[in-house]
Amino acid sequence: MAVWTLGINHHTAPLDLRGRFAYALEHIGPALHGLRQSLLQGHGPQPVESAILSTCNRTEIYCAAPSALPQPQRLALQQATLDWLARSGGLTAQDLAQYAYTHDQDLAARHAFRVASGLDSMVLGEAQILGQMKNAVRAAEQAGALGSTLHQLFQRSFAVAKEVRSSTAIGAHSISMAAAAVRLAGQLFEDFARLKVLFIGAGEMIELASTHFAAQRPQGIVIANRTLERGEKLAARLGAQTLRIGELPERLHEFDIIVSCTASSVPIIGLGAVERALKRRRNSPMFMVDLAVPRDIEPEVQAQDNVYLYTVDDLASVVQSGRAQREAAVAQAEAIIDSGVQHFARWLEMRSSQSAVVPLIQQLQQQAQSWNAQEVARARKMLARGEDLDAVLQALAHNLSKKMLHGAVSELRNGHGDADERQQTAHMVSRLFLRGEAPPRQH
Repeated sequence: MAVWTLGINHHTAPLDLRGRFAYALEHIGPALHGLRQSLLQGHGPQPVESAILSTCNRTEIYCAAPSALPQPQRLALQQATLDWLARSGGLTAQDLAQYAYTHDQDLAARHAFRVASGLDSMVLGEAQILGQMKNAVRAAEQAGALGSTLHQLFQRSFAVAKEVRSSTAIGAHSISMAAAAVRLAGQLFEDFARLKVLFIGAGEMIELASTHFAAQRPQGIVIANRTLERGEKLAARLGAQTLRIGELPERLHEFDIIVSCTASSVPIIGLGAVERALKRRRNSPMFMVDLAVPRDIEPEVQAQDNVYLYTVDDLASVVQSGRAQREAAVAQAEAIIDSGVQHFARWLEMRSSQSAVVPLIQQLQQQAQSWNAQEVARARKMLARGEDLDAVLQALAHNLSKKMLHGAVSELRNGHGDADERQQTAHMVSRLFLRGEAPPRQH
C-alpha cells in the first residue's frame, strides 16, 4: 500500500495564502471528487482513497493507493496531488511547493497521529482539531472516497490521540483562541459590563468564543448569522439577540467588540463600513477578532486608528503562554505516537503482502467452486438414476477429496529436487493438510 499526505499549515504558510485553500465542510465532497478524478489519470483504473482536512490553521490532503507502488509512481502521484491543490487555489505548483510539505508511508502516519493529538497545533494540546479531523473523515465517507487503508489510518489516529490525552498532561493549561481574545479585550477595556459584543457566525468557533465572552457579563450580546435558525438557537442559549447579516453595515457602530468566523469566501466587513462606524462612534475604540480563513474582515481595517484587529495568527503569541507547562508532556506523547506508527507500519506491510497473493487466492477459490459444481452435478445425476443416497454422498466426498489432494500427492510421489527440497515439500504439505503436524520420518 502507498500512503501519503500533502498540505500547508500555520508553520509553513501565511494566513492569506491558507485562506486560498480553505474548504468549507459542505464543499469537501465535490473537491474530493475532482481530486480523485485528477489522480485517476495518473494511477490507472483503481481510484485513490482520499480525505481533506481543512481548518483555519491547515489544509491537508490524505491519500492511499490500493496497491504497493514503486517509488517513481508514488512520487508522480504526490506531484499530481500538489498540482491539483495548486490549481484549486489559483497558484502554480511551483509557487505552492515552497509552502507545502509531503509525508510518505510511516511519516504520513506519524503526521496524522501528531495532528490528531494536538502536537502540531498552534495551541499545543488543543482538542478542537480532533473533532475537525472526525468531520473530515465523515465527509470523505459520505463522498465515497474513504477506503480501508485511510479508514485504518484515521481510526488509529483517534485511538492514539485518546491515549495521549488520557496518559499525558499535553492539554493541561491550554489557552484557546477564544480565551486569548477575551484576555486581549480585557487589556483594552476596563469594564465588560459597559460593552456590547457582536458575534458573526454560529459555528463551533463562535460558540466557543461567545461562551468565553458571555462569562464576562457584557452589557449586550448579538448574534448575526446567515441561517437565522442556527443563530437564534445560539442566541437563546446565551440570552442574546439576533441580527441579519444584511443589517451589519448600518449597525456596526453599536458594538465595541466584534468576533467573526464564517465560511464566507469573501470579506463580510469592509474598510468602508468600519470607517463609517468609527465616525458614528466618534472614534471610540473597536476591538475586532477575525477567526475566519479566508478572512471575514478586510486586512486594511487594521490600519485604522482606534481599531484593534486580531487574526488567528496574531493570537499565536498569546496562546503560547501556557506552552512551557506542557512541553514536559511532549516527549511522553511522542513515545505513544512512535508505538502507534510502528503498529500501523506493520499493518500496512501485512496488507501489502496480502495484496500480492490475492489473485492466487481468488484463483484457488474459483477452482474449488468449479470442482464443487462438477461433483454436485454428478451427484444429482446419480440420484436421478435412483442410486442409494449414502452411496452418492460417499462418492461426492471421495471425488472432492481426491481432486483437492491430487496436486499435493503428485508432488510428494514425483519427488522433484534434492533431499532438502523434498523435505521442504513434505513440511509444506504437512502444514497445509495436517495442521502443522510433522511428516513421518523416511526410513
